[in-house]
Amino acid sequence: MSQQIRNIAIIAHVDHGKTTLVDELLKAGGAVESHQTLEDRAMDSMDLEREKGITIKAKNTAVHWNDYIINVVDTPGHADFGGEVERVMRMVDGVLLVVDAYEGPQAQTRFVLRKAIQEGLMPIVVINKIDRPNSDPLAVQDKVLELFLELGATEEQFESPIVYGSAKNGFFVRDLNDPQDNILPLLETIVERVPSPKVDEDKDFRLLVSNIDWDDYVGRIALGKVESGTVTKGDSVYLLRKDGTKVQSKITKVMEYSKMGTIDTGFSSAGNIVGLAGFPDVDIGETMALSPNEEPLPFVDIDPPTVQMQFAVNNGPFAGKDGKHVTSRAIYDRLQRELKTNISIEVSESQEAGIFNVSARGAMQIAVLVETMRREGFEVLVSRPTVILQEIDGKKQEPFETLFIESPDEAVGGIIQALAARKGVVDMMNPKGSVTDIEVTIPTRGLIGFEFELMNITSGHGIMSHLFKEYRLHCGPISSRKNGALVSMSTGNAMAYSLMALEDRGRLMVHPGEEIYLGQIVGEHSRATDLDVNPTKAKELTNHRSATKGITETLTPPFKMDLERAIEYIASDEFVEVTPNFLRLRKRYLDPNERKRMAKKADV
Repeated sequence: MSQQIRNIAIIAHVDHGKTTLVDELLKAGGAVESHQTLEDRAMDSMDLEREKGITIKAKNTAVHWNDYIINVVDTPGHADFGGEVERVMRMVDGVLLVVDAYEGPQAQTRFVLRKAIQEGLMPIVVINKIDRPNSDPLAVQDKVLELFLELGATEEQFESPIVYGSAKNGFFVRDLNDPQDNILPLLETIVERVPSPKVDEDKDFRLLVSNIDWDDYVGRIALGKVESGTVTKGDSVYLLRKDGTKVQSKITKVMEYSKMGTIDTGFSSAGNIVGLAGFPDVDIGETMALSPNEEPLPFVDIDPPTVQMQFAVNNGPFAGKDGKHVTSRAIYDRLQRELKTNISIEVSESQEAGIFNVSARGAMQIAVLVETMRREGFEVLVSRPTVILQEIDGKKQEPFETLFIESPDEAVGGIIQALAARKGVVDMMNPKGSVTDIEVTIPTRGLIGFEFELMNITSGHGIMSHLFKEYRLHCGPISSRKNGALVSMSTGNAMAYSLMALEDRGRLMVHPGEEIYLGQIVGEHSRATDLDVNPTKAKELTNHRSATKGITETLTPPFKMDLERAIEYIASDEFVEVTPNFLRLRKRYLDPNERKRMAKKADV
């Protein structure tokens, strides 16, 4: 049975087309009947994935083609979600490396491919989007082979087959001169190139839990590849936990992947990727086995978190008005649930009551968690990201990253200047037509908020990606935000009359009539210092004209930010107040006297 199984992961940089490719594989495997249509990017099932246009969670499906079962894992391409990639490497035997025919291999391509090569997986290079203007698939092919050499690929991995095509237009070819008819050449290459799973069908059942799913009827479902033996509904098996304890339970459900969902098969054999229910507290990285005397299966190492943020109970005057879950217990329990399915984050309690430290790979990963929580009805305060420092050989060290930038030529000077202010060192500049590729070594601290600065410098045409490099000696202070804040010294509704007077002081973040409170940030000061202001003061009424006549029409629209931008914008003494329907920026200490007292204490 295992000889007819192929387990593959699709890995690529953000927006190189891997999820669209999965859609085409599903169509070829009969996931859609003739009278049906497949929704674009069907594997991106989370609302946030559809809105951001990226894959966040690794997901499984299966393509049934010519008596073969091709289990496909669609993985994230953003480095912040690298934990999702690393844990599925133990489930698969080959990878489809999807590369844009114009952009070539990017930072996250290197990151994920390195993990795959270290695991000894067999790659197939898929050069996608050859229909894109100015694409150069042969030049990109050379770059991919150079990358294989750089990452220490074996000779067999280096001799990877290459297919060219366009997932969007539904065709792939082995040679650029072949007719562009369908994606069968890709399916044939997968079956020929990717080995069947290495299993021992004669041994007892074993499975490494590589992912966790949820079913409203049976609860937690452990996902993984059956390493040996068979498993049947009703079997009594042991869960070998990471702490050395062993728990026995009965398998209540065996599921395999089929088309766009799962089917309850009740049985599965070695080599297949399955879902098993029956253990309410199963965790990723644990081993299921028929015998309690089996050795736990090794789990792939996960790169440690490099960024930390604080989650705090909303203690503002509007707390509880918008959300359903507002207590520290509710927030802590939600973070503990996240740990069950997200192995690349860590949660700990801080020294202050009601404040929790959440560590992750990057700010985007934590922003996705916060956005998910607000949609579930939570209210929470979140701080600016800080990097996780380490003491190595008695010296303070911080994480550094390799930053890759593609910029229009005319913006390169401004980018270099901005990078220098963030302690970035340019390693390489490569002009490429009207754009320039820049490679930089920069402390992780210097990356916080840089993407938005890059967008401003390049008028939205700059592209960046980054990859963790190493820990180095701390490189000194880096200035973050250059401007101070306009901070409200009163609670009430913002008045057009007051806001009009404040426009000369900086950019406003609130509109007339908006509810604001003491300590809330209502704008960006034009100077580097904070300024306490009163945006709720109304104009005195007279017999001659109304309080707002001629004012509202001339106010500049307020400067509003999304969650990710707000998190990277705030200073270390500020919070973003996140509720289901509102994002507010505020000072950590709302009372101005308390702020001054805490500032003096910090100076001391």
